[in-house]
Amino acid sequence: MSRPYAEVIGDPIAQSKSPAIHGFWLDKLGIEADYRACHVTADGLARYIAERREDPDWRGCNVTMPHKQAVIAHLDRLEIGAELVGAVNTVTRRHNGALIGSNTDVGGFLEPLAHDLAQTHYFRMARILGTGGAARAIVAALADQGFTIVLAGRDPAKARAIIEAIDPDGEHHVTDLAQFADPTDFPFDDREGCLDLVVNASPLGMAGQPPLLFHWSHAPPGAVAYDIVTNPLDTSFLAGARARGHRSVDGLAMLIGQAALAFERFFGVAPPREHDHELRRLLTA
Repeated sequence: MSRPYAEVIGDPIAQSKSPAIHGFWLDKLGIEADYRACHVTADGLARYIAERREDPDWRGCNVTMPHKQAVIAHLDRLEIGAELVGAVNTVTRRHNGALIGSNTDVGGFLEPLAHDLAQTHYFRMARILGTGGAARAIVAALADQGFTIVLAGRDPAKARAIIEAIDPDGEHHVTDLAQFADPTDFPFDDREGCLDLVVNASPLGMAGQPPLLFHWSHAPPGAVAYDIVTNPLDTSFLAGARARGHRSVDGLAMLIGQAALAFERFFGVAPPREHDHELRRLLTA
């Protein structure tokens, strides 16, 4: 007997922790359903979507690199958040068969910062490293939270295009990622009452990828370091931040947060977040 399922698609996909996360929640809730990983290449994306449209057991999919923007052309409608970001990480099918694209990266990214964001600051600044689909979601999330953004990429023109697409009226800046590789003696002013973030929104530093070259002299005192990379979980970027006295947030925080929002869309019930500590142990075993 067939049963409902959702999945994660990407190229590569073997490293994805999403099946373990969703499988853990399905098991805790006793839901008779599956969550799988499916390797989909760029050339196979259109065929994949067309085939899944016809499968009554398919509840949708999470979308990871490199399909977060390409998948949009194959969907019927985007939620407002995904439309603003210009990237989709979750596809769900409505009862009428329409495929809807959403972006749970935005909410997932903000979740571990909820306590900080509940405070009042007279200035918020984020240095965001990277210009891919995840970076677009993070720019949208932080611009909406009142941050002035410095977006750094290997192609500053691409960074500028992202800023202009998402928040053209904001007081934001772009720069070359290489600027942050060498030390600086910039004299930071008093950061009392400020919230500063430094976010690695790129795959740099991930296993199999080039290292992220970031010198922590570019971060103001008290800045929060946030790395969306999950393999390795404790990256050299985060270790370098802690060595300079900065608080760190690892990639599992965003991964679990965005997965929770997607899970509810797929299976119609919120995941049991009271087991997050157990889930983290499972994912890091």
